[in-house]
Amino acid sequence: MREPLAPLETHVAVMTDGAEIILRRHGNVDKPRLMITNGNGFAVDGYRVFWEPLLEDYEVVAFDMRNHGQNKPAGGDGHNYLQFARDVGSVFEAATNRWGKKKTAGIFHSMSARSALKHAVQMGWVWDALVLFDPPSVPPRGHELYEPMRTFEHKLIEFACNRPDRFSSEEEMLALYREGRASQHWLPEAQEDMARAVLRKTDEGYELSCQRELEATIYLGALTLNLWPPASEAGGPVKLIGADPEMKGGITGRANQALGLEQGYDFDYVPGTGHLLQIEKPAECREVMLSFLHKHGIA
Repeated sequence: MREPLAPLETHVAVMTDGAEIILRRHGNVDKPRLMITNGNGFAVDGYRVFWEPLLEDYEVVAFDMRNHGQNKPAGGDGHNYLQFARDVGSVFEAATNRWGKKKTAGIFHSMSARSALKHAVQMGWVWDALVLFDPPSVPPRGHELYEPMRTFEHKLIEFACNRPDRFSSEEEMLALYREGRASQHWLPEAQEDMARAVLRKTDEGYELSCQRELEATIYLGALTLNLWPPASEAGGPVKLIGADPEMKGGITGRANQALGLEQGYDFDYVPGTGHLLQIEKPAECREVMLSFLHKHGIA
């Protein structure tokens, strides 16, 4: 497995409820800032194939969402979309206070993308631009995609509750990714990065950094979030980049295409990708994202 990428600096950001999130500063500190984080049950260092090539042209502040990756366990009380949205504002403020104000874009995937959108719509716009990779957008009840998304989330709840959560080695986790139907499409080095990133060392071996029951609560929470806002409510430029809506089983891609078309978002999708598109076709994802960022002067 590849060695973890050493940051230039780390900073512990304190959330509104006292939980701590570790910010890791990488890249070119004289360039615009990208703040990048993970989806549910994953960890940001598992996305290195996507964000590491950006380090020459950007300052990258990588962080894991609470109860994920390198963060200390924070318990279940704040493990919900409302607190996640507050956390988005807290990490932005912490990075700005620590490393100065500059042009900054937020780059979010899945669970964190919905959290960032909730923050923008309900708590205030703080970014120069916002890029959302395939948020699991659940349309209102009565929409033709509501029941397919509900079925999808229930399958994920069952998966999370029953997944292995104790491991003798990182290689044991890696074997699951290599054998998994969805993760077979990830780049091999991303499989290795993610296997290391999602585990925490214990006296007995390794365990999932994000407790599987906490992961399941977020899949359930997606069904009651009621977040299908017009792009105009975000307060600034938002790019929605979805998985391929034509892929077999690609319900999140179809839902994001519907959100983009119906609610006026700047929308694209990456052909031939599933929900983890950033580590399936990272170069293509960067190309779409960078075109948007350059358009808005973040270059």
